[in-house]
Amino acid sequence: MINPEQTRASSSKGWSPYLTGALVGVLAIVSVYLTTIYMGKSTYLGASTTFVRAAGLAVQVVDPSYVAQNVYYAKEKVVIDWQFLMVIGIFFGALLSSKMDGSFKLESLPPLWEKRFGSSVPKRAVFAFVGGIVAMIGARLADGCPSGHGLSGMMQLSVSSFVALAMFFGFGVIVANFMYRKAS
Repeated sequence: MINPEQTRASSSKGWSPYLTGALVGVLAIVSVYLTTIYMGKSTYLGASTTFVRAAGLAVQVVDPSYVAQNVYYAKEKVVIDWQFLMVIGIFFGALLSSKMDGSFKLESLPPLWEKRFGSSVPKRAVFAFVGGIVAMIGARLADGCPSGHGLSGMMQLSVSSFVALAMFFGFGVIVANFMYRKAS
């Protein structure tokens, strides 16, 4: 039997990779101009520091003295800045673009996950939470996330960004193969 939800999702052509690639390139150029020339900053496009700052804001509500005395939060200021707003914009931009191309859908479990691991939503939530922690630790150790290294670092031809991206994607492929391999 044909599932109408699958038919709708598969009939969506999505955004052209050429158009989106060109738009990301324009975004990178505008971002570098705005941050370095207009704002006088030395940082480029990235997102992982925003999540550290969001955690700091949440902790600050409970224990402001901890944040004030924490060495890491002294280095990564707990502020709502342009990168923080960019991450919020990424969410709304992704929502808008998925609505525009007809690919938007709410699902508690991705079909591939459900097929491999079953229909437990709490199990999926625990794996997603732990995966997020591991990804954030990796992003902090690499001094940037895949978007920062991929967009900002690669356009600067940074050797560390080439290495970091190779690690992000290489280990991503290994983990995906490990998690979704066929059970024997």
